[in-house]
Amino acid sequence: MDLSAEIIAIGSELLTPQFKDTNSLYLTEELNAIGIPVVMKTVVGDDERYLEHAIRGSLERTPILITMGGLGPTEDDVTRKVIARVLQRQLVLNDEILAKLQRRFKARGVEMPANNARQALVLTGSDILENNHGTAPGLWVAAGKNHVILLPGPPSELRPMFEKSCLPRLREMAGSIALARCVFRTACLPESTLDARIAPIYTKYKNPETTILAKPGQVDIRLTARGKNREEAERLLKELGDQIDQELEEYIFARTEQSLEEIVGLFLVMKNATIATAESCTGGLIAERLTSVPGSSRYFLSGIICYSNESKMELAGIPPLLLEMQGAVSPEVARGLAEGIRARAGTTIGVGVTGIAGPGGGSEAKPVGTVHIAVATPLGTEHRQSFFPGDREKIRWWASQVALDMVRRELMKM
Repeated sequence: MDLSAEIIAIGSELLTPQFKDTNSLYLTEELNAIGIPVVMKTVVGDDERYLEHAIRGSLERTPILITMGGLGPTEDDVTRKVIARVLQRQLVLNDEILAKLQRRFKARGVEMPANNARQALVLTGSDILENNHGTAPGLWVAAGKNHVILLPGPPSELRPMFEKSCLPRLREMAGSIALARCVFRTACLPESTLDARIAPIYTKYKNPETTILAKPGQVDIRLTARGKNREEAERLLKELGDQIDQELEEYIFARTEQSLEEIVGLFLVMKNATIATAESCTGGLIAERLTSVPGSSRYFLSGIICYSNESKMELAGIPPLLLEMQGAVSPEVARGLAEGIRARAGTTIGVGVTGIAGPGGGSEAKPVGTVHIAVATPLGTEHRQSFFPGDREKIRWWASQVALDMVRRELMKM
């Protein structure tokens, strides 16, 4: 039950904006699936000193260390050398690997550069992990309570090597440990408020583990349970999950990885309802999110962007006097947009949004971030005034999130 892993991604290129470490995501998914949690990930450049520090720290903390990269033929490929130093192992030339490298180059009609021979160096006492998709073999080194696995960096080499040579052995080490997971996705509840409500529940449990991930307008609660078998893990997960479910209730829009727009689409289909949008400050973002869902033509009929007062009058039927008296950013205009687009499009639901996304255009009475959202349905029109902090992008996203959540809640009433 104490089996866990760390990952060290090696390569100075991974510390630049141009490269992303996708390997660690893949390894984390594969390890978690067999009951081995990844407790730490580190990215280190091609620097022996920093790499040695990272390796020594990992070996003190965690039984399984997986390194990725640094097994190539060049001077900056230092992984083997540093791990040999840390584990006090010798590096010896493996004649079989060297011969295979030479045959590989010969088959391509080129002479093998002398520096490629470095890839035939192996640590004494290590198991060689065959690489059928590249030149650098991997290594598995057992050292006391630690297992150190050296994998190449290219995903096309790492993945087949890990699946063929590492997963079966790791699965055997993990034994019958099983993981079960679930997610609760919530909308429009601040992270601090959400945590204040559920912390008294989840802090009583070390297993399952609770992770909270916040993004604008949404907070995800992820639970991971470990058990001797799948049934035990699922039971532990349900015990905690049911309590969180009961506490948050209507704020939970999904118990899967589905997005809010996908859930709204499911409700629209179930209710045999249609929707249209009239957007000002969000500039069509709500319509874009709704129509990003495959099959949305079943329920999304129309969307307009009415930025100017003239377009609000022409496209959504807002009376000129209303705009003059109340201003474009007002509850009355938001309601008018929702009701107007609903009537003109002939839909079940109409959504109207107007506000100030910034960075300019605000006033003392209506600062940047002020947004009015209205949702018109056969049951009436609901309005909400909000103030969203942040830059223009965040304000627009927040507004679209609140609007979609309002639609979800209205559909639940129908």
